[in-house]
Amino acid sequence: MAQGPPAPIVVGAARTTAYLPLLHGLRIGVVTNQTGVIGGTHLVDSLLALKVDVTKVFAPEHGFRGDADAGEHVKDQRDARTGLPIISLYGLNKKPTAAQLADVDLLLFDIQDVGVRYYTYISTLHYSMEAAMENGKKVIVLDRPNPNGFYVDGPVLDMKHSSFVGMHPVPVVHGMTLGEYARMINGEGWLKGRRRCDLTVIECLEYDHDRLYKLPIRPSPNLPNESAVYLYPSLGFFEGTIVSVGRGTERPFQCIGYPGNPVGQFHFTPVSMPGAKDPPHKGTECTGIDLQAYGAFHSRLEKRIHLHWLIGLYREAADKQSFFNPFFDNLAGGTELRERIVRGEDEDTIRASWQPALQAFLKMRQKYLLYDDFMR
Repeated sequence: MAQGPPAPIVVGAARTTAYLPLLHGLRIGVVTNQTGVIGGTHLVDSLLALKVDVTKVFAPEHGFRGDADAGEHVKDQRDARTGLPIISLYGLNKKPTAAQLADVDLLLFDIQDVGVRYYTYISTLHYSMEAAMENGKKVIVLDRPNPNGFYVDGPVLDMKHSSFVGMHPVPVVHGMTLGEYARMINGEGWLKGRRRCDLTVIECLEYDHDRLYKLPIRPSPNLPNESAVYLYPSLGFFEGTIVSVGRGTERPFQCIGYPGNPVGQFHFTPVSMPGAKDPPHKGTECTGIDLQAYGAFHSRLEKRIHLHWLIGLYREAADKQSFFNPFFDNLAGGTELRERIVRGEDEDTIRASWQPALQAFLKMRQKYLLYDDFMR
């Protein structure tokens, strides 16, 4: 008997009957951005229509509406539609303060993540949980699928290199939803003092880690489509090099190159645009490789981070001394990846060096999964 199409995935935010009773009589702070929607309506608007006492909104990198540059300081403001105060959790204020939580009893966290260690929403999750724990507040994570949740790969972070683009000893691709990741933060004692916050996760329905999930809303300005989301784990490393990843073009995280690059036949010129006001090599033609089709059609099939573009461009660079910048080690989670590339090791040798730490992580990860796994 032929099976019909799979049931649609229901995100945590859409399961209002599961969490509205938990909000009753409490003052709610919502940690969210433009991806926090129920159908076509923003979560904040839905909660207000349901008479939930929302006191303020906390917004991560890229802001509440998701249109700020990566790394751009976003000012606190008020939402024009609702009049609610919006507190930026980026820049100097990455963690809600006691004063900001004074009129909040519960933090409701709803952000679409892409499952990559240096994507900063998991750091915002950590700081939100830690602030709640320190101030006696509850946290509810409204879970959403991870579009890169179908594999685990990459070097595991060395805690000597912990930063906002990598706070925890996890690989670049961790294969967990934010709800699962929050459980790991709690369970592994990663909050200050190894304490735990009062955490509830509202799970997705009909999701598993092998299931294809196309994001209905771009999670940040420079991840506009599935190709960029799938390529991001491999191309993100280039943000710590002289190489442009296409910010300021119509193909962010879908092409690579730089002025004078001897590799590739693709040409692009970054310009100032919303979400990329001052991109690397702005106004200068770059030569490189167009990866848009590769990302869309091959990345999901291969289930791995690719290093051959990084290794190849380094080997062919005329000025190897300036190829890497200090940010690279933060993205890689340590010095080893850069050192191995400089030594001339090939991709298979470098990947083999990851395996002991990866296997240990996979074992730890199993304790916190909420959904059927790709390893079953």
